[in-house]
Amino acid sequence: MSSFKIFDIAGSALSAQSVRLNTVASNLANANTVSGDKESVYKARYPVFETVIAGVGRDAGATASVRVTEVIESEKAPLARYEPGNPVADADGFVYAPDINPVEQMVDMISASRSYQNSIEVMNSSKEMLLATLRLGQ
Repeated sequence: MSSFKIFDIAGSALSAQSVRLNTVASNLANANTVSGDKESVYKARYPVFETVIAGVGRDAGATASVRVTEVIESEKAPLARYEPGNPVADADGFVYAPDINPVEQMVDMISASRSYQNSIEVMNSSKEMLLATLRLGQ
């Protein structure tokens, strides 16, 4: 097994967690936006991850990676608030906000950040081990 496959695996994890961090940031940025129409309210977005296993078999040298297959939108109904003075309120005086829990989003952001940091550590540790192996031959 090649030692360089670890960089492919960790790199795919970095890419996936980057997408996750971006969707959480987008959700947090739009958590307090309102609309006068239920259909045009921002919907929270969530990435869907998939494990990809390539080269299965004894001679092929199997590798695994992770990728984002899609980014889905939340199915939660928007929250209705009675704010007749709001300029975007509908005819009945309601504005609609996305059903986004900022605490859940922050927990997801912390988790994604730690996963990202772990992948960086894997890459750095692998690099150090490869360099130490090269120094053995000196």
